[in-house]
Amino acid sequence: MKRRLVSLRALCGLAGIVCLSVAAAAPASADPLLDETVEFTGSVLFLQTKVPGLLIGAVRNGDTAIYGFGESSDGGKEPDGDTVLRIGSITKAFTGQVLAALTADGTVSLTQRLGELAPDLGTGKDPNVSAIRLIDLATHSAGLPRELPREPGPADDPLNTITRDGFVSWLNTEPLLYAPGTGVLYSNFAFDLLAIGLSDAAKTPYPELLKKHVTGPLGMSDTTFELDEEQKTRFMQGHNFDGKPLPDIPTGDMAVGSGGLYSTPKDLLRWMQWHLDRLAEKDAETRLLDHAAYLVRDNLNPVQGMDESGHMDAMSLAWVVMMPEGNRPLILQKAGGLQGTFAYIAFAPTRGVAAFVAINKFDFGAAMTMAEVVNEMIATLAPR
Repeated sequence: MKRRLVSLRALCGLAGIVCLSVAAAAPASADPLLDETVEFTGSVLFLQTKVPGLLIGAVRNGDTAIYGFGESSDGGKEPDGDTVLRIGSITKAFTGQVLAALTADGTVSLTQRLGELAPDLGTGKDPNVSAIRLIDLATHSAGLPRELPREPGPADDPLNTITRDGFVSWLNTEPLLYAPGTGVLYSNFAFDLLAIGLSDAAKTPYPELLKKHVTGPLGMSDTTFELDEEQKTRFMQGHNFDGKPLPDIPTGDMAVGSGGLYSTPKDLLRWMQWHLDRLAEKDAETRLLDHAAYLVRDNLNPVQGMDESGHMDAMSLAWVVMMPEGNRPLILQKAGGLQGTFAYIAFAPTRGVAAFVAINKFDFGAAMTMAEVVNEMIATLAPR
């Protein structure tokens, strides 16, 4: 499999046409249409969003293309396939895959109640707390708020006030927002509880579970909760809404289910190839459990926080399911944002196509645009 890694060297506009000059030494992919589509899409998106740096990549039928534009840090080099970045809530899709793997091997079941695995999290002021199942947590349908209400942490470690005791305290004093399974409300709270439940069930720290069931077997050595010194030299600096650089922050022990991972484009596309290998015998049950649509939108109330990157038609294990529409095939997708970086990943499981994009500045308009553009690019590469 060949990867084409190039950067934007020169841009010129004439009658709406973007002209590119790229490194002549860049190796050609075995899929020239993939190269052409990803390169052009990324260059136009970079010009349109005006962000400091942008990464875009795609895989189709085993071939990959990755392009970087701008700067990975202020005054630094162009980002590329080895650039390390925060992927924010894309972490949730990894947590969903761990749930699928532990369900496939019999450690847990999707309908198992959280309180059976973590008794301190299974009771509360609202009697419905005892009814929360793992599948409710993994589909944002447990009736929990988006965030655990808490005191803000220090600027250099803002996530350290997310604690297990804080989860227990909230459940003991507050009602759920709706009965589990009846609505969908985007919830970081839920996925951190899910990671706790899975860890308690397997009697293994959650980062070790992730490495055992996902990142280790796939050789995703740059997908981690904590960077080593070498990885720090490849880190992409995030920027706030005002354009000022944001410091990197530690994930801590409790935000591991919802949004703490680092990764690289190469690792993420390797992960996508696993998801696209839908007829493979190895991990077949895990993949089927992970991709199945468990909640359809019809008759859910509320549905909130799920449509920023494309209309949610159903929920898989963390994945937002978008049914086919026009030329666009069925897509499973997830977006994430943390410390000045927005990222988006999506795949068409029946078409052998997946794509990833990230920008290193907080800009909601740019984030919604990049998701729309990537969904359209998937439709171009895998039309119905």
